[in-house]
Amino acid sequence: MNPEDANGHAARLKLLLAERGAQFDEPARVRLHRAISWLARAEVEHHDADARFVFLWIAFNAAYANEFALEGSAREQLNAFFARVLALDADARIAALLLSRFPGAIRSMIGNPYVFEPFWRALREHDAGSRWKETLAASTRLATRAILESRADVVLSVVFDRLYVLRNQLVHGGATWNSTVNRTQVRDGANIMLALVPLVIEIMLDHPQQDFGAILYPVVPGH
Repeated sequence: MNPEDANGHAARLKLLLAERGAQFDEPARVRLHRAISWLARAEVEHHDADARFVFLWIAFNAAYANEFALEGSAREQLNAFFARVLALDADARIAALLLSRFPGAIRSMIGNPYVFEPFWRALREHDAGSRWKETLAASTRLATRAILESRADVVLSVVFDRLYVLRNQLVHGGATWNSTVNRTQVRDGANIMLALVPLVIEIMLDHPQQDFGAILYPVVPGH
């Protein structure tokens, strides 16, 4: 079964790209085509949350990464991308998604020490102090207040801090496939990404005049 034939967001987004493709320059078309292809693969992965999350992260990375991806921190790039997408989201669809559809999953994610990098740093450095706990509590308070104040930019930043740790655990072999010890964060992370990634792609499709930069690995003719 071809993933792009699946009944999901990817099929609809593929049609939108076909209809609007002439409005985009070549790097943008390639960027969106790649992102949609990986989203399509993720959508047919119904029984493997680890694989679905990884495919969704690839789709997301295809959407935002550019030729300057090797410069600056990943967090700086993500925050800059989020700021742009949120500014383009005139109907506040991302805010509605985060604050209305996934409040429980997001609260669980932001309070989970196992997707909080300072926890693992303290463990690696044999730091028995409580600093990481204080940092986690402060981060959780910040995100909780942002949820109450409908500040999607802050919520998105904190959530992706956690999702990035989860991404590192899976992609760099820091977790066992289908392990029983990390199911909640993997399941919640995959569900959040499955809703957010197609929305981000759709917002990009709605704004062909926006320049999201040159892609890091352009198509080479004849290869």
